Amino acid sequence: MNISTDYIKNKIKHIAQALISTAVCYSLSTLPVQAQTEIAASQLSAVSSATQRLLNLDQKKIELASVSATVVDADTGAPLFEKHAQLVMPIASVTKLMTAMVTLDAKLPLTERILFTKEQRAANNNYYTRIRVGSTLPRKDVIRIALMSSENLAASALGHTYPGGIKAFINAMNLKARQLGMINSRFVDPTGLSEKNVSTASDLAIMVRAAASYPEINKYSTTRGFTARFKKPRYNLQYGNTNVLVHRKSWDIDITKTGYLNEAGRCLVMMTEINGRDTVMIMLNSYGKRTPVGDAGRIKRWITTGTSGKISSTARHYQRQKLRELNPEQIALN
Repeated sequence: MNISTDYIKNKIKHIAQALISTAVCYSLSTLPVQAQTEIAASQLSAVSSATQRLLNLDQKKIELASVSATVVDADTGAPLFEKHAQLVMPIASVTKLMTAMVTLDAKLPLTERILFTKEQRAANNNYYTRIRVGSTLPRKDVIRIALMSSENLAASALGHTYPGGIKAFINAMNLKARQLGMINSRFVDPTGLSEKNVSTASDLAIMVRAAASYPEINKYSTTRGFTARFKKPRYNLQYGNTNVLVHRKSWDIDITKTGYLNEAGRCLVMMTEINGRDTVMIMLNSYGKRTPVGDAGRIKRWITTGTSGKISSTARHYQRQKLRELNPEQIALN
């Protein structure tokens, strides 16, 4: 099994944090009760101060090009910034995070080889894919290429090979959403190719935080490059990550998923570490292929320096146009 250096580093980081936490608890247990209480209160105060600093960030100093967005402190769930975060919008391939969670929840064998079929392709309206019908790939790698490279046939195959078939899978997706409290989300397919897969930035922040509890999603969604080895017939395909930020050393990304449809625009959701704290970023319906990446940089700059910088006049015009197209009643509520 090939394990990336970044994955090993992340595991070491989390293990180290756990060991430090254990060591602190043990050292506290050897102290008198009063001393334990004072130290624990001091530590809680430090955490509270860090959270409070984030909550006190100036909302007027951040400007994003995405039509809808939210920034959430992953540890507390506290929203640091919201922009039309309750608007219900198509989410494109961001859907595949839910697809991965539902698949993993079923505890299906990850080494089992999944068969790619004409039915799965037809369900995607024969959308372009390099995968050959009739070939097979281990389920773990099907999940991986669905997440890191947004391979639509892979996501379709996961849905169609679910116990009970595709209808049961869609029902499981919507049940999972309700269980998580994603009250404004609806799924009709596992790929995100349908514009009827809808959610809000606020709901997707919940989904990303939930996805972070799956080690496989952490590993697969942040894989930089991967060689998928198919059988029957035997052939290899190279896949790259659709989020360019996973290749940059300046970013420590735990979860990521991109998405694009004409109806959804460019979308990007991430969980990344900034100043030692995990931060969730949701950016929906951005103008231009690089705009979500630019917004991610603006969010990071705002958190670290207090100001994000400006967006282009073209992006402002795009936002005004898209907001006019959305349901006026939704706009009134925001």
